Parts: sequence; structure tokens; C-alpha cells
Amino acid sequence: MLTRLAHLILFVILLTPARADEGMWLPVMLEKYTLLQMQAKGFRLSAEDIYSINQASLKDAVVIFGRGCTGEVVSAKGLLLTNHHCGLEMIQRHSTATNDYLNEGFWAHTAQEELVTPDLTVTFLRQMHDVTEQVLKDVSDTLPETERQRIIDRNSAALIKQTGDTCRFKIDIKPYFHGNQYFMHLYEVFEDVRLVGTPPLAIGKFGGDTDNWMWPRHTGDFCLFRIYADSLNRPAGYSPHNVPYRPARHLSISLKGVKEGDFTMLMGFPGNTSQYAPSHHLAMLRHDLYPPLIALRGQKLDIIKRHMKQSSEIRLKYTAKEATIANSWKRWIGEIKGMDRYRAIAVKQAFEQDFIQWADTLAPPSHRELLHRYEKLYADLTLFRLAESYLLEMIWRNGMELIEFAGAFAQLNHQLKAGETDSTRLADEMNKIAARATQFFKDYHPPIDREMTIALLKSYRATVPEMFHPVTFMHIDKHFKGNMDKYVAYLMQHSQLTTPQKVSQLLAEKPSRLLKVLENDPACELYRSFYMVYARQIYPSLTELNRELSQLNRRYMAAQMAMQPQKAFYPDANFTLRVAYGQVMGYRAADAVQYLPGTTIDGIMAKENPDIYDYRVPPRLKELYCNKNYGRYASNGTLPVCFVATNHTTGGNSGSPVLNAHGELIGINFDRAWEGVMSDLMYAPDRSRNIAVDIRYVLWLIDVYAGAGYLVEEMSVVE
Repeated sequence: MLTRLAHLILFVILLTPARADEGMWLPVMLEKYTLLQMQAKGFRLSAEDIYSINQASLKDAVVIFGRGCTGEVVSAKGLLLTNHHCGLEMIQRHSTATNDYLNEGFWAHTAQEELVTPDLTVTFLRQMHDVTEQVLKDVSDTLPETERQRIIDRNSAALIKQTGDTCRFKIDIKPYFHGNQYFMHLYEVFEDVRLVGTPPLAIGKFGGDTDNWMWPRHTGDFCLFRIYADSLNRPAGYSPHNVPYRPARHLSISLKGVKEGDFTMLMGFPGNTSQYAPSHHLAMLRHDLYPPLIALRGQKLDIIKRHMKQSSEIRLKYTAKEATIANSWKRWIGEIKGMDRYRAIAVKQAFEQDFIQWADTLAPPSHRELLHRYEKLYADLTLFRLAESYLLEMIWRNGMELIEFAGAFAQLNHQLKAGETDSTRLADEMNKIAARATQFFKDYHPPIDREMTIALLKSYRATVPEMFHPVTFMHIDKHFKGNMDKYVAYLMQHSQLTTPQKVSQLLAEKPSRLLKVLENDPACELYRSFYMVYARQIYPSLTELNRELSQLNRRYMAAQMAMQPQKAFYPDANFTLRVAYGQVMGYRAADAVQYLPGTTIDGIMAKENPDIYDYRVPPRLKELYCNKNYGRYASNGTLPVCFVATNHTTGGNSGSPVLNAHGELIGINFDRAWEGVMSDLMYAPDRSRNIAVDIRYVLWLIDVYAGAGYLVEEMSVVE
């Protein structure tokens, strides 16, 4: 019965007409695969209007923002829009108790008031080329995987060298379809990016973690930056002499609004998906990885939220950290629900049965053994993936903060131990640590870290197999009788890394004394202990397992494409420019629960609750609402706030422009509906929805709420 049901679900998901909205398409694939479908839904432009290397096109207005988001250029003076949550870390860095931009908002009225934001970059894709033939020259399926990769790396390096102009462009070559195809990308990276404006947190994150991943939403999730260049309009490091960047193309903004059924197109840099993975991958996530990681992040959130309630100062320090932890935590919960609702594992298994039957028709049946190899591989992979994920959560994913900070001393410790005598190199490393310390202590609250460290160490010991336990656990058993509370109290008391003053004094010590302290500091010892588990046990095994997985994925992907020659395949996301399209459309969330596609400011006021932090409404917004002061941004007597559409998105699409049929900006993508977050693994057309903030709400907040209409004036607004 299960098999018949699974086949029925597979039929519904794969063959329903709405499936046409699925896909994260390379812009160079549109003409061949999807342009006709896009035009049938209402699209009024050509593929050349989206991506061209011969003339300015929409791709010239879409950027990688920072290291993991998308942004769009909206003026001839380099003004850029992205999500508030994408700029949150930068906004928090600029915020102090005196200038609390995070909670009060910020608007630069002149170029001089725009805030320089070190380490923030904006990246434009200039060109992309199919280089599969050149990259795979001299490569055959009979080669060992290490030799295959060595040849690919050699060919790729030669191609990049031949391309030239590496001073102007950042050039990389990425695999698609799990290494069955390769594209070269030429990027231009701008390093002088300045904060121009942001609404207060009560608007930019209205609904907070309560509403995260949910619909309906009422979040003004946007902020503004400006890109600067040198006098020749080229990328340059910060200089007071730099001028606003003049883009080849910036987006026009439409005030015409949206209604159900309207065509939508989204451009951006989605990070990672696994659409073509075998059932074993979904089973690993559903049963082995997500449940313990959800529990672990739940512990983190409980600790941080409890402390954040104590004071506004602590909340200011930990807002960005708490949001980062909560984001994946809630998504994982939603993915489990989605996998269960759509019986995703059973659907994959049904497809695999069809795949085996197809493979048996071949002579010889060369693909049949793939699924058997997957089964054996995932049995081993799951063990090491759990250990890796847990270890990353312990230190590098907002876990034990002092221990992560201790890792900043690892290179200096190595230099001193190796007898480094070059004073310049030592000074450079110490300067890096000093800069890191300044930022670290600005957003550090020791009581949170102390409680977090105790909880995480206990959880790691109870959950992760003993073969992955750090040697420090033996020390804790011997000297503290296994009492984590006493051990952490000792660590915090005796570490020389717990205050800015101690760190400054430590860095002023003579090299011999400094080395001795670092070698014996309990925070450094714990960091090294965990790092050695990763370096000696987890990393080598995962490297081998992932090498075999890469080979299997490549062969399985090619086999799926051979099995379904009439299907238009799109490659899994890999943080390269993609186009998704669909329609503004509500959805049925559950039995008797039907959601409309748009929200308004009335919903903000309906949610308002000054006693709940996530639902505070700024007095200024409430005043404008009461006076119905919506200016030219009103629609049907109210103010639009957010809408949902069927565009296929994932992480990395945060900040992506949502465009109408004429390529005009109508919204900024910022989330997905919880019922459809399984779309990273399997797109479900009836519930997979992206959530965007309506551009009319964005402009109203800039113009009317903030009184920064001068910024709107430099945009190209279409009434």
C-alpha cells in the first residue's frame, strides 16, 4: 500500500501543471528551457534583457551582498537594497548605547553621514561561460576520484590564467549537476560599501522569531547601502575620495502593486539545495541529524533569550546571534514536517524503484549498483556528519564564545612554537587578534557564555559517540570528577582571555612568556582538544566519504538525466546567479486554513502587543496608521506590507529583487512559508511560497515614516 501511495504522491508532485514554477535556472539556460513558459505566464521581456554580455541587462543590477545574501542596485548613484536581516550584523556593529541604530533606526542625510562598513563587499557577476569541455579534458570515468579532481583543478587553473585580467576580476569555475557541467564566472568585487539607512528593529524584524518562516508576515525586512568606487568607477578600498558607483543598470521601481495571479520573477544567488539526492540523504536528515541539532539549538536559544530579557544592553549584544541560531532551528523543524507531510522519503524510494527498473533495461545495467553503494555510504556518512555538525555547533556556530575566541590565538601559538623570529609577522598576527578582541568583547556577555558552555559540553558528551570525545573530557573526569559546572567555573576563572584588559596584557608579554601562557590557558586547551578531534578523526574520514559521495552523485545525476531525456533539469543551487519565476498566489496551509497572498498595515496593528517584544510597534508608525497617512503608496485605502508568490527560493535569496513582467522591482524577497521549506529537498507546488516585502511599504517607510524622501527621489519610480 505504501508503494502505491508513494507513486501517487510522486505523480502529483512531478506532473501537476504548477510544477512549472519550480526551478532555479541559470540565466544562460532561459532561452532554451523556460522562456516560453515564462512568457505564457505574462513575462514581457527577452532572455537578453535578463542576461547579456553585450549590453546592460538586469543581471548588472543584482549583486552578492556580503558573503551570503543578494542585493539590488536601485539608483544611478549606487544605492542598494537588501534585507534588514542581511545587514543586521553590520547595523549592530555600528550600534552603541549612545547611537542605538539597531533599535532606533538610522538614516544618512548626506554622503558624509553614510557609515563606512569594513569587511563588507558587494559582488557583480560580469560574465559566465560554459567551460565543461576544457575542464574535463583528459578526464574519464575510470580515473580514481583524487586523480580526476587533480586534472580538473589543473585544467581550471590553466583556464583562469588564460582568461587574464585577474587583477580586475575575481574568476572562479564551479561545477553544476554534480560535476557533469562546469561554468566559469567573472566577478567584480567592490570593497567600499556604506550604510545609508535602516528602519528600527521593531520594523525590520517585526514578528521576530515568532513569525520567522511563517505566513502571514508583516516585516519591513530591508535596509539600504551605497556602493563606492574610485574616480574611474572601478572597485577600490575605502577612501574619502571615492565616489558613488555608477552602475551599468539599476532597477526601476513599480508602484502599480500586485494581485493574485500576477507574474513574478526573482533573481539572486541561492546557496544550496539537494533536489536530486537519493532517499538515503533525506532519511539521514530526517532521523539522524535534524532532531539532535534542533534540540541543541533549542538549548542555545533558551539560554540567550532568558538573558536578553534582563536588559536592553544584553539584547543589543545578542540580537544578531540569536537570530542566526533561530533561523536554521526553525527551518529544520519545518523541513521535518514537510518531509512527513509529503512522505518525501517514500516518494524518493518510489522513484528509485522506477530507476532500478530502467537501469535493468540497459546493457549492461551499469547504474543499478548506485543505490546499493549509497546505502552503504550513508551508513558511515551519517556517523561522521553528526559528529561534524555537533562540533561546529559547539564552537563556530554561536556556541562556546570564549573557546571560539581562543581559536584566534591558534596561528600565533603555532608561530611562537615554531620559533618565529620575524617581529613583523608576529606583530601582524597580534594586530589581527587585537582587532578581533575589540569586536568580540563588544558583543560578549560572560554569564551567557558560562551557562552556554556548561550546557553544550554536557550535551556533546551525552549525544556524540565516545570515539569523538576530546581528550579534555578525560581531564575533566580526573580532576573534576566529571562535573562540568566546576570545570567551566575553573576555565572562566583561570583563562587569560576573558577580558579586554587581560588580552592586552597578554599580547604585551615577551614571546617566551606568551607561548607558555597560550600553551597552558584552559580556553586554548579546550579549543585545541576539540580541533584535534576534527582534524584527526572527523575531517580525514569525511574527506574520503565525501569523495565517494561526489562520484556517486555525479553518476546518479547523469543517470537521472538519461532516464528522463524530455525533462528540463535545473542545477542544484551553488551560490551562483539564478532566475526563478512564478505567480503571486496564496495557498492552503492546513485543513480549513486558506491564506490570501498579501498583507497590509492593518495586520501590523492587529498583532501589536507592547508586552511581547516581537510585536512592538513604533509610536511613529502607529501615528501614521491612525491618520491613514499612506501617501502615494496606498492601495484600496490601506498600505500593502508583504506578499507571497510561487518562486523557488532558498538561503542566499535573502534580499533578492522580486520583479514584475516588465522587469520592475515590486518587492524584496526575505523568507519562505514554513509549510513549504522542504523545497530545498523537494518542491511542493501547492505550498512552496517565497515571502517578499512589498516595495510600496519599503518606499513608504523611507519616504513618509523616516522622512528620507531624498533617497526615493534618486530612484527611478514608475507610478
